[in-house]
Amino acid sequence: MKLNKPKHSLFKNGMYAVEGFIDITKNETSFKWQLFLFIVMGIVSWMLPISFGYASILFLSLFIPILAEVANSSIERVVDLVTKEYHILAKQAKDAGATLVLLSLILTLGIWITVLLQAFGLV
Repeated sequence: MKLNKPKHSLFKNGMYAVEGFIDITKNETSFKWQLFLFIVMGIVSWMLPISFGYASILFLSLFIPILAEVANSSIERVVDLVTKEYHILAKQAKDAGATLVLLSLILTLGIWITVLLQAFGLV
């Protein structure tokens, strides 16, 4: 039995990633919001009067919610593939994915608060 495994090459794998990014961007409103926040806060991180090191930490931390949203979208799609009907396990899986996103946002906020307090000498 052949599993769902295509032939691998660096180019093909890169194209699968690009296709996934385009698909999530087109179909997931939450991901669009995450990208919007990434762009806005990314600009803010580089415009602040702080050192390059602090700005880099702020900017890199913005990837955490993006990654969480990609994982959440993957969970939701797999659950929808398995069943469209209500099932408590399906709900719990989707809720766990949403929790991942929420925790990533809290973590990112914590990073920003800590870095900004340190950068401006308030700690």
